[in-house]
Amino acid sequence: MTENRSTSPQDRPTGPDVVVVEDVSKKFTIRRDNSIKERVVTFGRRGRLHQEVFQSLKNVSVNIPAGSTIGLMGPNGSGKSTLLKIIGGIIDPTSGSVRRRGRFAALLELGAGFHPDLSGRDNVYLNAAILGLSREQTDAEFDSIVAFAEIGDFIDTQVKFYSSGMYVRLAFAVAIHTDPDILLVDEVLAVGDEAFQRKCMDKIREFQAEGRTIILVSHSAAQVMEICDQGVVLHDGEVVFSGSAAAATRVHREVLEGRRRRNAENADVLEAELHPESEEKAPTSSIEAVRIEAADGTTLSDVKPGDDIHVRIVVNHAQPFERWNTGVSIDTPSGQQVLGTGSRRLEQPHGRVGAGTTEVEYVIRNSAFAGGQYFVNAEVADENGSSLAVAWQAATFFVPMEHRQTGTVHAEIQVR
Repeated sequence: MTENRSTSPQDRPTGPDVVVVEDVSKKFTIRRDNSIKERVVTFGRRGRLHQEVFQSLKNVSVNIPAGSTIGLMGPNGSGKSTLLKIIGGIIDPTSGSVRRRGRFAALLELGAGFHPDLSGRDNVYLNAAILGLSREQTDAEFDSIVAFAEIGDFIDTQVKFYSSGMYVRLAFAVAIHTDPDILLVDEVLAVGDEAFQRKCMDKIREFQAEGRTIILVSHSAAQVMEICDQGVVLHDGEVVFSGSAAAATRVHREVLEGRRRRNAENADVLEAELHPESEEKAPTSSIEAVRIEAADGTTLSDVKPGDDIHVRIVVNHAQPFERWNTGVSIDTPSGQQVLGTGSRRLEQPHGRVGAGTTEVEYVIRNSAFAGGQYFVNAEVADENGSSLAVAWQAATFFVPMEHRQTGTVHAEIQVR
């Protein structure tokens, strides 16, 4: 990895590199003539007119030491799953090289390695053989695999009749019973129910205690913070960060926020082009800006637990109001609201205001947000609470990660 990390309880002993990815690039050819008729018609013509080259990875280099747990993060289409498949030898890179050592077990796409017309029992033996187990070794582990997967009477049913959760449970059970040195896990664990996800996390922690290497693709910052000691962030096929899990989750959120803002701007432009008449209707009120500030008015991007947070909302009224209201809420990146309030809830409506720009300030004393990225939403409403303007995710702030806690609330905790 490229960042030096300070020693903390989250760090785990690491050994020599077990995976070395050097300058790896991967290109896929996407054909536009998908039907047989189209291919017959275009046969003999210049191929480049009917196909497109998509570069999934661009000169990626990553070193993964033994005994570490690495989280691969990034927005959709960033190349995470492609990199995981290349590391596992499922697909070959277009250029560059990958050096590996040790036995791999991979849990990738739902049902990968399973034949739909075979029973669960037959697929256990087939998948175990693919992962390097002999028939005798699989016999010895079979009962344990079935017990872990909680398949029960369905073990002799064709897997094409399995639910997505049953697929994942059986695939994960086979993978972890092959005694791998390196476990590759894609986002498929999100398919299982909460109880099985906890069971999988317990097994992963057991593997960590045994010094095995785990490479995990995940969109969940909380999951990466909980089980990973290092993180790699990909964006548009390139490594934009490699270092501690806490820092990686922050970079990941910054990448997602940048993409969200670009999409919102593009959507506004498209809406204006499709419905130019909407621009003729001037809003009664609008939110010009939302800022996160310290007491002295300086802009805050990082907030520590215990800090006072000043949320300043700049409102432009097209007409005067005798009484009006505002509201503010704070969400996590997944959309979970962690705080919501407003002048109506506080029974402190705003008084008379003329047309033009005015400012409202909310002060959150002694904030207790846990580590992570947070988004601030604001609203302007009339005297009765009818919304006049809303600004979603108008501001953001980051709270440094605390490896001793998870969740959205920071607390001083002691064990006695």
